[in-house]
Amino acid sequence: MTRWLIAIAVMASAVMELVDTSAVNVSIPYIAGNLSASITEATWVLTSYLVSNAIVLPLTGWLSSRFGRKRLLLTAVSGFTLASMLCGLAPTLQLLIVFRVLQGLFGGTLQPITRAILLESVPREERGHAMAMWGVGIVVAPILAPVLGGWLTTDYSWRWVFFINLPVSIFGWTRVKLYVFDPPYLKRVKHGADYWGIGLLALGVAALQVMLDKGQEADWFASHMIVTLAVVAVICLTAFIWWELRAPNPVVHLRLLKYRTFGTAAALSLV
Repeated sequence: MTRWLIAIAVMASAVMELVDTSAVNVSIPYIAGNLSASITEATWVLTSYLVSNAIVLPLTGWLSSRFGRKRLLLTAVSGFTLASMLCGLAPTLQLLIVFRVLQGLFGGTLQPITRAILLESVPREERGHAMAMWGVGIVVAPILAPVLGGWLTTDYSWRWVFFINLPVSIFGWTRVKLYVFDPPYLKRVKHGADYWGIGLLALGVAALQVMLDKGQEADWFASHMIVTLAVVAVICLTAFIWWELRAPNPVVHLRLLKYRTFGTAAALSLV
C-alpha cells in the first residue's frame, strides 16, 4: 500500500509541473491585456520558464547526490508552490517573468526525480505497471492542461492557472514528507562542484532554448539575435561536452551513453 501512496505523491508533483507548462499557453492574450503588454512581450512568460527548466533538468542527478533526493524533491515542490503563488500575484509582466524563471528552476527537477523515486519504490516485477502509470500521467497532463487553462482563464482569471497548483502541491509535499525516503546506496557527494560544467551547460542550453523559441518570430537566421544565439549555443555546448568528458567529477555523466541500452533509449527519446 505504501508504495502506491509514494506513486500518487510523485505523480502529483510531476503532473503539476506539466500542467502548468501547457496551461499557461492559452492565457497569454489575457496576461498581455491585463498587464498592458503586447503578445510578443507576454510570450516571454513561456520562454523564461522553458529556459530555466531546460537548464536545471540535466543537473537533477548531481543535485540529488549533492543534497539528497528527498530533500531536493521537497525543496523543488516547496519552491514551485511559492513561485506559482507569486506568479498569480504578479502586478507587472516583468515580475511575472522573474517568478516564472524561479518556477522553471524548481520545476525542472520534478520529472526526472519523481521517475527515479517511483522506479525504486516498487518491486522489480511491478516496475512495468508503475512506469506505465507514470507514462499515462505524463501524456494525459499536457493534453488536458490547455482545456483546464482555458476554463480557468475565461471563467475566472489567468491568475488561477497558477493558483490551481497550490492544493496539488500541498498534497504532494505532505505525501512525499511522509512516505519517501532516500535509498541506502545514495550517498551525498562531498567534493567540489563542477562550476565550469554548470556554467557552460547553463549558457549553452539557455541560448539554444531562446533561439528555438524565438526563431519563428525573428525570421530565424535573418535575425542577428538568432545567429548570435546559435553561435553561443554551439560553442558552449561543444565546450561543455569536451569538458565533461575530461572533468574528474562531471556534473553530467556523459559516459553513461556508451551503455547500449541507455544510449539507444536516449537517442530514441531525442528522435
